[in-house]
Amino acid sequence: MKTASVSQLLGVCVLLLSALTVSAVSLTVSPNLQQFFTGASVSLTCEGQLGSDGWTVKRDTGSGTESCGAGGRGFGRFNGSSCFFDEFKPVSGVYWCEGEAGEKSEEVNIIVSGNEVIHLIIRLTAHCYTTSTSLCVFSSDKEVILEIPALPVSRGSDVTLSCKKETGGPAAAYFYCNGRPVRPKSEHIITINVQQSDEGLYWCSNDEFGSSPQSYLRVRGQITDITSCLKTIC
Repeated sequence: MKTASVSQLLGVCVLLLSALTVSAVSLTVSPNLQQFFTGASVSLTCEGQLGSDGWTVKRDTGSGTESCGAGGRGFGRFNGSSCFFDEFKPVSGVYWCEGEAGEKSEEVNIIVSGNEVIHLIIRLTAHCYTTSTSLCVFSSDKEVILEIPALPVSRGSDVTLSCKKETGGPAAAYFYCNGRPVRPKSEHIITINVQQSDEGLYWCSNDEFGSSPQSYLRVRGQITDITSCLKTIC
């Protein structure tokens, strides 16, 4: 019976490890943020176990698939292995990395609202990471944006949030998660030691400039779970 229990635990660990392998390649957003003011420079990079050779950044805006740096039917420009956007146009679309054999990374939805801000939402394809999130199209008159990671963060890591004005440094603001205040008073920057309960919809609000768009922070806890599983077996 003891042997069977150990085998079952090993099986669970194998499943957890398998679930972590989303794709041989991933799409990296730099800077790792979800919201930007118009004119910001943002790069999308394909990174994988075998390097970036043979992979390119693609998008679908609803009128067909386009490749980065492909001329008339393309968008952006390549510099090394990265696709750069220097000036954002009001075009929304789904972005991903794709290999020569048709392999795909997770997708990133880039939503452009007017000429003021854009919003990145990571849409994960692995079943263990998937979270249903409605795409949020916000008004174009926002004067502050929330600086929050675009990519999922690991449980136990520190995440810094700030409420940024278009000019100048961070604004003193109240920060909210799922409708509840994160701190009892306004602050320029806050740091959270992320736990699973911190996953949710965040925004900031400044008395003078109003509220930012809302962005969803995703938390990965699988690594900790696997460590605990292995400790149990040992």
